[in-house]
Amino acid sequence: MRLFKAIVNAVYPNGLFKVLVGIIFIQAANADIRQIHVSNEKSSTLTVLDGKSYEFVRSIKTCKRPRGVHFNLDRSQFFGGCADDNIIAIYDTASGDRVGRIRSIEEPETFDLTPDGKLLIVSNEEDAAASFVDIASGKVIGNVRLGEEPEGVQITRDGSTVYVASEAANLVHVIDVKSMEVVADILVGTRPRRFALTPDESELWVSAELAGLVDIVDTKTHKGIGDITFLPTGFRRNEVTPVDLLMTRDGKTAFVALGRANHVAIVDVAKRKVETYILVGKRPWGLSLSADEKTLFVANGLSDDISIIDVTSRRVLKSVPVGQVPYGILLDE
Repeated sequence: MRLFKAIVNAVYPNGLFKVLVGIIFIQAANADIRQIHVSNEKSSTLTVLDGKSYEFVRSIKTCKRPRGVHFNLDRSQFFGGCADDNIIAIYDTASGDRVGRIRSIEEPETFDLTPDGKLLIVSNEEDAAASFVDIASGKVIGNVRLGEEPEGVQITRDGSTVYVASEAANLVHVIDVKSMEVVADILVGTRPRRFALTPDESELWVSAELAGLVDIVDTKTHKGIGDITFLPTGFRRNEVTPVDLLMTRDGKTAFVALGRANHVAIVDVAKRKVETYILVGKRPWGLSLSADEKTLFVANGLSDDISIIDVTSRRVLKSVPVGQVPYGILLDE
């Protein structure tokens, strides 16, 4: 490295060594990401970015108000929920072409796929229900009545249980997937949005947007066992509105998008303590972590861009403009 630095500084003076190393680092860190797909709620588009350079590739016109996005089992296709058209569109991952649609879902928001790839479970905001979609037929095979405004959906690794957040009722509904029945309701903080499960699935972390915290629930007893609050410098507590959250595979670190507080919090899971805050764009709410867990992508809903964070250095590497009101991020790896 010293020899390389000396050569570069001889050819490129004025400190360009750091710039060049930064470029090389960005390229290397994401060598396995082919493309990045971002759903843009207000412009009704999908922005496609190159996974290595982060340069704009194309914009795909979608159905109205796209929100949640999710791959099928082999990642050859992905689903995009369009709230104002009451459909889930199906896209070919390689071409970006729409190849199908799933109807009969009122205002789909987010969804999760069972581990066998056979069922898509969708939060159906307008009808206050979770819709169970058979992937093979593209048909809704069941609806489970829930509290008002369901959003976050999280399926356990064995596919037996799904958690769905009801924003207006301040509840997490625990649903048995086989019977399609609610087996428990868990009261949490105001306006629950998204989930993360610890690797052993003993704890369910729930972002409570208007409470400004993450609730921690014991998945066996369905009781709250703690919470984590947030307060980045310069913000009031009522400006902290957690939305999306993710956890690393080893369960040591969690990332929380803090909405109106314009930061992402990095949390030590074992200590349940915030380690640091990273300033991003305006109103971050969607998160996606690369497979190697080196890079975090953040959808900033009110600055119409995504922030790209190097997890090791905990720095924003780049901000990339996308469409209006970005919501979800898919990484084609």
